[in-house]
Amino acid sequence: MSVRLYVGNLPEDLSRQELEAAFAEAGDSISTKIITDRKTNKCRGFGFVTVKTDEEADAFIEKFNGSIVKDNPIKIEKALPRSKDKGGDEPAAETLANSGGNRRKGGNGKSSRRSTTTSTPVLDSVQPDPRWAQELEKLKQLLAAQTTNS
Repeated sequence: MSVRLYVGNLPEDLSRQELEAAFAEAGDSISTKIITDRKTNKCRGFGFVTVKTDEEADAFIEKFNGSIVKDNPIKIEKALPRSKDKGGDEPAAETLANSGGNRRKGGNGKSSRRSTTTSTPVLDSVQPDPRWAQELEKLKQLLAAQTTNS
């Protein structure tokens, strides 16, 4: 089973070939991937290295963690597993929801934000769902009877 390693603090102008050259001592049993920005196609500062076994992963971390790549000391650790529902290198849905990551495709690139205020409706002006009107009326009567008794 292969083990995926996170490689952090990579320089912006790093290419995949340069990263592979930095890890040339590890042999041909590794594969590398640099995560790039979609617009600029520059490195986002991190990437991944895949090795074949857990023992190779530990040895790789021991050997290369803290080594210098283009004047940057890199950080290597075992990568967290991908989320089952997404796959790929995208953040989990919870992360997107918390960071406001709901994006519309297309448009002119400008973000439009609408104020979403919630207010409590006045109970007299709201009509109940007719399918539950009888049950709701019974509950209102029970509640009224409880408040008058206490």
